[in-house]
Amino acid sequence: MDALLTALADPARWRLVSLLAERPRSVGVLAQLAEARQPQTTKHLQTLERAGVVTSQRTGQRRIYALRPAPLRDLAAVLGRLADTADQVGGPRATYDRYGLNLQAERLAAEASGWADGRSFRFFRSLTGCPELVWRHLTEASLLAGWWTPDDLRVSELVFEARTGGRIVQEYRDAEDADGSDLVAGRAEGVVDDVRPGERLAYRLSPLLPDGGLAFTAHIDIGLRPTDTGTDLDVHWRITDSTVDSADFIAGIEVGFGQSLDKLAAILATDSDSTDDTDTRSTK
Repeated sequence: MDALLTALADPARWRLVSLLAERPRSVGVLAQLAEARQPQTTKHLQTLERAGVVTSQRTGQRRIYALRPAPLRDLAAVLGRLADTADQVGGPRATYDRYGLNLQAERLAAEASGWADGRSFRFFRSLTGCPELVWRHLTEASLLAGWWTPDDLRVSELVFEARTGGRIVQEYRDAEDADGSDLVAGRAEGVVDDVRPGERLAYRLSPLLPDGGLAFTAHIDIGLRPTDTGTDLDVHWRITDSTVDSADFIAGIEVGFGQSLDKLAAILATDSDSTDDTDTRSTK
């Protein structure tokens, strides 16, 4: 496949492939139609033949070249699968496009400091697991690190002191940056305002700009309510202290925190399934 892509990447060879798609032709005729010298055309055809996309045979004094359709069909199938992967409904590309639309709108709106003050977001999830278990995932750093970033990021540093006045530090990197050699994707710092175990958690969190200044302050209020099947989680975000440079951060709140909560829901559901399996085996 690499040899085929390399062969087709040259415009002159691509022109020859197009001509051979119409019908087999001799080297001389191909050189005339491509408006190129015959020795140069011969070299291009030899490259295409080594890549498997054309074949040739001698007829008298002439060498006739013909296109082999199968490699092109194989390449088209591979490209089609790549396009389908990128275009899957609700996939990473859809998230990227959604963020791009939000980004354009927020950048246009960010004309002066305070432009987004008072903006609010609300998230609701019905989670598997009792409020005490959900609370642990909200406040214990080792559990928080498993879900407290969007899909394409990972927590690289995390401090969460679950007490009134407690310190919060959240640093994150690209999820595929395994050795930490890439730039930090973002960092936020904050403080805990209210702690009612199993019921309510409130804190302030401010993403940092590249110069170390605060982009904005997010006031996050999380309520937990027990249900017959687990816990209802109700999250309110409110923005204050917004700067002009905060547009890129605010554009990602709805998508990013929504993905984080979906990860939390998936983790709790998996934990619940594991517990159910253990309980089932223990009663046998």
